Amino acid sequence: QVQLVESGGGLVQAGGSLRLSCAASGRTASSYAMGWFRQAAGKEREFVAAISWSGGNTYYANSVKGRFAISRDNAKNTVYLQMNSLKPEDTAVYYCKVVTTVDDYWGQGTQVTVSS
Repeated sequence: QVQLVESGGGLVQAGGSLRLSCAASGRTASSYAMGWFRQAAGKEREFVAAISWSGGNTYYANSVKGRFAISRDNAKNTVYLQMNSLKPEDTAVYYCKVVTTVDDYWGQGTQVTVSS
């Protein structure tokens, strides 16, 4: 089983930056990808960014390309999401996700609020 602990959420002004962290623990040896999703109030959860664990290949939703950057530290089993040029529409609960060979795991979510 894998446990995910997220941090870094908060309240920022439009145009500001924030960095989210997601630390994975447990049986992480079989992990091959981690990513971020978000869910705004009243909306369905949507994909934000992902990264392959070994190769570091990255993927982004069109809405965040050029503004967000995902990265990982294999030694720390941690994935980061650097969010720049934040917009009010980025306001959501951000969830970390890890994909393993047997199952997917989700973090508890961290709130990001961007004020206009």
